[in-house]
Amino acid sequence: MRKPRDFDAELKALTDRAKHLKDRKLQQLGELVIATGADALPIEQLAGLLLAGVENKESNAKESWRKRGAAFFQRTARPGGSAGEHSGSAASGNGSAQSP
Repeated sequence: MRKPRDFDAELKALTDRAKHLKDRKLQQLGELVIATGADALPIEQLAGLLLAGVENKESNAKESWRKRGAAFFQRTARPGGSAGEHSGSAASGNGSAQSP
């Protein structure tokens, strides 16, 4: 006879995994803000900048931002990149966030 599934344990494991992923996403977002130097902006200005980006409907502008972002991550992923003093934290932050 098959052993019955423990749905409560499976649900708890999924809930724990979802919480872990949300926490990791929040940590990586904070690391990104620091790596880009955006932590030097006043919080109101940073929030306004993010809101303007979300509300922008121009696909050309969004594609330009995507390319700049991709270039930023390529610069910071290489050791000795030219992204400034925060390049090391961005490169190490991506690797450290993957390990539990």
